[in-house]
Amino acid sequence: MWRGVFSQWLWWRAHRVGVAYRRAWRVLLARGPSQLQFWFIALAIGVAAGLAALGFRKGIIWVQSALYGSDNVQQFHSYAQSLPWYWLLAVPTFGGLCVGLLLHRFTAEARAHSVADVIEAAALREGRVDMRTGAVSALASLITLGAGGSSGREGPVVHMAAVISTWVSHRIGADGITGRDLMGCAVAAAVSASFNAPIAGALFALEVILRHFAVHAFAPVVIASAAGAVISRLEFGDVAQFVLPAENALQFYQELPAFLMLGGVCGLVAVAMMRAIFWGDGVASRIQKHTGVPRWLRPMVAGVLLGGLAIWYPHIIGVGYETTSAALSGEILLREAIIFVILKAIALTITLAGRMGGGVFSPSLMVGALTGLSFGWIATAVFPNASGAETLYALAGMGAVAAAVLGAPISTILIVFELTGDWQTGLAVMVSVSVSTMLSSRLVVRSFFLTQLERRHIRIAAGPHSYVLSLLRVGAIMRKPQAADAATIARCQQMIAQGTRLPASATLETALPMLDGAEAGFLPVLAADMREEEGEAAGASPVLVGILYHIDALKAYNHALAATAAEEHS
Repeated sequence: MWRGVFSQWLWWRAHRVGVAYRRAWRVLLARGPSQLQFWFIALAIGVAAGLAALGFRKGIIWVQSALYGSDNVQQFHSYAQSLPWYWLLAVPTFGGLCVGLLLHRFTAEARAHSVADVIEAAALREGRVDMRTGAVSALASLITLGAGGSSGREGPVVHMAAVISTWVSHRIGADGITGRDLMGCAVAAAVSASFNAPIAGALFALEVILRHFAVHAFAPVVIASAAGAVISRLEFGDVAQFVLPAENALQFYQELPAFLMLGGVCGLVAVAMMRAIFWGDGVASRIQKHTGVPRWLRPMVAGVLLGGLAIWYPHIIGVGYETTSAALSGEILLREAIIFVILKAIALTITLAGRMGGGVFSPSLMVGALTGLSFGWIATAVFPNASGAETLYALAGMGAVAAAVLGAPISTILIVFELTGDWQTGLAVMVSVSVSTMLSSRLVVRSFFLTQLERRHIRIAAGPHSYVLSLLRVGAIMRKPQAADAATIARCQQMIAQGTRLPASATLETALPMLDGAEAGFLPVLAADMREEEGEAAGASPVLVGILYHIDALKAYNHALAATAAEEHS
């Protein structure tokens, strides 16, 4: 008897929990998550993104071990020096072939998506990326890095995190603000887990991806970043990525002008590296177009070039942590450091121009450390009595080049401190980073990622007042021709005959300049995709679907800017 009563009570409690869950889920979908719910969602996303970053990192090690026979990322190039030349040539070539076939089969553009695509999604797509392309891009980048591609792991990790946040946004029906915040949470956790840098992970998400420091996003992003760091430390411990010499300290304040000069040098090196990548990509695309080489062969050709370079200089393959550590410890001489800077920039250009996948952060750390070390050897030789350790210049150079490439001085300063565990040399690093970012932002479009988007004609760098116009469709703003306050159809037909018209699919980016020159103060809107020109050629009349008034376009633009400002300052 008591057993039956207990079973009924248990069933009743389970039923009540199920009813409460379904009711909460309906409220969540209808009204969005409350602040408390959002923090729990941020925590869950942080754990998921942290596990994804951890899995990606271990996946690289597994692929590297399978192809090269070594699972030691920190001493990879030392091991590679012992391998036969044909193996160093064959592995990147095979990896490039696999990447090419994968991207050709499963992506529209045959390229691996990375940080720039996440920035675009945050600004223009309500915090959502293409999930299939994201998954394929992560796999392609994993193969690239495991096979010796000379790029970094932060780009794929950031995009993987964006895929996770996109899935959650779809599941809960998140609006644009919530979707962007979820993306910031996922990215913060992924960066934090990848580099064991929770402070920098949170600021990277706010500074680079969301591109604002709104208070409403800060708490959940920090929660997610902390979760990612915990995931990393449970696996690898709380260990700094790079170990610095004990004597690494700023000796005299009169040494600061040298770090100002170092910042300028690093800014120019970063710009040269970024422009080399864009130049290489353009050259490779032109060669591919003129020769008719299949797009799936492009990464394989890049693999052949990388392998050929690695036969003599195995330092350039892989993420490059061993060479970076050697530079920060002062174990590389001046001539070697200069040569390695040039070779790493060439190898990174080959990898990215060959569409093999990967990111630019880790290579920029290596190039920066080598540049700073080179500068330090010269500075300490010219002014031995007024200079500290040359390794301090390597540390400052590492931050300066990386900050210029990322266009993120705040998060880069912090990530350098967290990677090295050295907080005593902050003055030198901050001075170098500030000068390098100021200089590089004048010579490229703010950063490597924003310049990438600009080259695709996606103008986000200028801010919301620029890109918001591309989000507003004419079809959503126009008035119907039958409206009482609309212009006469006869007047519209007259304007259409004169060639003054717009397709309904156009955006305000196209419409506002035309409205500025329209004396009537409005434009007739035709059926989408400008098919009316084909209709006229066949003898049919163009279809008038609406009328766009200048005042309506300006109101819509003003409302969109106000909504963006409200989000960024809330």
